[in-house]
Amino acid sequence: MGVLAVAKGVNMSPRKVGVVAALVRGRTVDDALTILSHVPRASAVPVRKVIESARANADHNHRLKPETLVITEISVSPGVPLKRFRPAAQGRALPFKRRSSHIRVVVDGEARPVKKPVKTAETKEKKEAK
Repeated sequence: MGVLAVAKGVNMSPRKVGVVAALVRGRTVDDALTILSHVPRASAVPVRKVIESARANADHNHRLKPETLVITEISVSPGVPLKRFRPAAQGRALPFKRRSSHIRVVVDGEARPVKKPVKTAETKEKKEAK
């Protein structure tokens, strides 16, 4: 079972974000973050943030080891476009769409063992008192 992280409404074109997402697809989380820190594209920042969020979700909510995490799925889908107008010749206005993206990352890894509760002297005394 994978751990999901989603960033919705990122103000970048899905085509531009998809290029960066393709660089890290199928890699380990640590490798992906190293690659994204050296990519000179602006779309590397939101992709890095979503991967870091997925790593934090896996560590804190699902008890997975952060060093074993692998990106099993990363997808970029188009968000809601904002319709805008650009000035044109002879007083006209030409429409264009300011595109946005949704970034979805699924990571999976090895689960941490559950720690057993330590028996203290207090619990032993309570059992003896009964």
